[in-house]
This record gives sequence, structure tokens and C-alpha cells, in this order.
Amino acid sequence: MTSRASLRRFAYLSIAAAVLTIALKALAYLLTGSVGLLSDALESVVNLVAAGMALLALNYAARPPDDSHEFGHDKIEYFAGGVEGTLIAVAAVTIAVTSLERLASPQPLEQIGVGVVLSVLASAVNLGVAQVLMRAGKTHNSLTLEADGHHLMTDVWSSVGVLVGIGLVSTTGALWLDPVVALLMAANILRTGLKLMHRAFDGLMDSPMSVAERALVESVLQPYRARGIQFHALRTRQSGARRFLSVHVLVPAGWTVQRGHDLLEQLEREVRAVVPNTNVLTHLEPLGDPAALQDQALDREA
Repeated sequence: MTSRASLRRFAYLSIAAAVLTIALKALAYLLTGSVGLLSDALESVVNLVAAGMALLALNYAARPPDDSHEFGHDKIEYFAGGVEGTLIAVAAVTIAVTSLERLASPQPLEQIGVGVVLSVLASAVNLGVAQVLMRAGKTHNSLTLEADGHHLMTDVWSSVGVLVGIGLVSTTGALWLDPVVALLMAANILRTGLKLMHRAFDGLMDSPMSVAERALVESVLQPYRARGIQFHALRTRQSGARRFLSVHVLVPAGWTVQRGHDLLEQLEREVRAVVPNTNVLTHLEPLGDPAALQDQALDREA
């Protein structure tokens, strides 16, 4: 399993990108007075906070299991994703309020050419870093890095929208277009924040393996079913990059303990081979035993 500590380099990359884009976008806003560029700069501030949160989360997730957290610290990534989603939502509301104020009192834009160049440079930085983070997040099963990458991609699309708004103002002279485009970007940013919050909530509530991962597990179990082995009470959950799976395995009552144990060891190895980073817990039961058929609920009677 990839150490979460080894992923910190990606968080540092995100922090560096956020600092650079804040400087570029803030300068673009100061030169042009565009509320759209201001919204872009504010989102980059959120990016910096989110990158810092990602670094803290990866550091904490890298800790080995201890007496206080015997199953590890991976779930911190969901907490970090929830905080990031909340920050994005707050930024969206701030942008919307500023845009409404500017809509009520439009102001002309200045030095548009320089502002556009600076914004394009910042967007190019975010685009490159976002691609790196999303690939790393998928490769290493890190919700923290993947969320940070998607967050930066939202910034890129927001910047595109802002530039479109500035272009429309420049060509039509309609000053109200700048805050209107900023409002549309705020709505898009809010949507992204809510999605991250929902995903983090699902993770904290022990959501199961993905459909694709569950299918891989079933591909392992199917050959055993063909041999007369049965399974029930199959349950899965995710905790950051780690997966947990428990299943009851029903074998002929005449099997020896050693034969049953050997079967479970082989089964667990095969599951871990198709779904890496999975903690597999098996429970052996005899076929035909009425107690085994009743032993399927999550909460059993005393």
C-alpha cells in the first residue's frame, strides 16, 4: 500500500500553484477592476487553504494504526474533502454577494489586455497541476488529491468563464455582463463544493466498495460457488485508500479445520490480488447448519 506520506509532494505542488495563481489573479484584478477576476482570485485563496488541508490530511493518514485508531487514520481524507467542499461553498457565496453589488453599481474595466494575459497564465498553471493531482489521486486511491485536482479544474473553467465575460464587456460595452458571468461561475463553484461535501459524507458513513470493485470480488467468488462453496453476509466499506470486506464462507460440514483454513487463506489472497489495499475478514460455517443461515444480519440477537 502506497504510504500517504509519500504523496505529500503533490500537496506541496498544489500549495505552490495556489500561491502563484493568487499573485497573478490578484494583480489582474487590481489592473482591470473586473469582479470576475476578483472571484477568480478569491477561489485561488480557497485553493491554498484546501492544499494546506490536503497536506495535513495526508500527514495524518500516514500514521500507523494505534490504540486510539486501531483501523488506521485513512478516514481523515473524507474529513479533509468535506472541509474543502465547505470552503468552496463559502467562496461561492462570497463571489455571488460581490457580483450582486457590482451588478447594482457597474464599473468600467481597465487594462483588459494585461489582465487577460495574467489570467491565462494562472489558468495554465492550474490546468497542469490539476491533471497531475487527479492522476495521482486515481493511481493512489487518494480522495484528498483527487478532490484537490477537481477543485483546480473548477478554477480553470471558472477562469474561462471570466475571460468570456471580460471579452463580452470589451466588445459590447455592456458592463453588467462581467458580474453576471461571475454569478454563473459562483453557481458552478457552489455545485462543485456541494458534490465534494456529499462524497465526504458518504465516505464517513462507510459507503461500500465501488460497483467495479464489487464485480472483481464476485469474479473471485464465482469459481468457488461452482465447487459447492457458498457465501453470505458479504459486506464492504471504504476508508480512504483502504477497503474492508467481510464474508461468511459455508463449506461441507465434514471438512477438517485445516482444510477450511487453507480455503480461507487462498480466498483472501485472491481478493487482495484483484482489489489491492483490502482488509479481508472471513468467517467459516458448515453447510446445512440452521444457525449458519440465521447468521447474516448486521446486528444479531443475544
